[in-house]
Amino acid sequence: QKPGREGAKTIPLTDFRRLRKRFRADLFTALKNRRSIRNFLPDPLDLEELSLLLWSTQGVTEALSPAVTLRTVPSAGARHALETYVYARNVQGLSEGVYRYLPLDHALVQEFEAPGSAARVSAACLGQSFVGAASAVFFWTTVPYRMEWRYGLAAHRVIPIDAGHVCQNLYLACEAIGAGTCAIGAYDQGAVDGFLRIDGQDEFVIYLAPVGKKPTLE
Repeated sequence: QKPGREGAKTIPLTDFRRLRKRFRADLFTALKNRRSIRNFLPDPLDLEELSLLLWSTQGVTEALSPAVTLRTVPSAGARHALETYVYARNVQGLSEGVYRYLPLDHALVQEFEAPGSAARVSAACLGQSFVGAASAVFFWTTVPYRMEWRYGLAAHRVIPIDAGHVCQNLYLACEAIGAGTCAIGAYDQGAVDGFLRIDGQDEFVIYLAPVGKKPTLE
């Protein structure tokens, strides 16, 4: 994981072993009901729900060494070339802004405050307004060198596969807590990289997904 900036605010998250009580659906039900959701309730996510979603997508389940971790998702060579950023628009306990998940610490580090950024996020996603209406937007960036030093050109094939594993876990975890998400591949690369304040070369956005509470179907 990238280290947090010196002096940056760090928010510890709920221990994953305490999160099982938040799952409302078993795996069969989550798989059966998985859908892409583009309408979200105005209800906020709470910090424990966000903890569950982050752990489900990149959480460390075992550290084999200081350089090798086993996580809730597979990764080629256990390289884990992805970073998870969250634009928290409507999350209880968090000011509106951009945060980054620290999987080794199971914590969030605040990157910067970003009040009123919903319209900018939607515009960066080519005008898809529902993205900005979500309680939180997950952005997955890649740091290609983490994979390239070991796999060379093949890294560019396996990094997107790794991102797919992560996003599918987000879908299933959302179903388990009564939330919904929709994978987004249509976005302006420069705009999303610029929003996260990353350089777009050594690190860039590869996938994103808005998350919000799912309307109940009558």
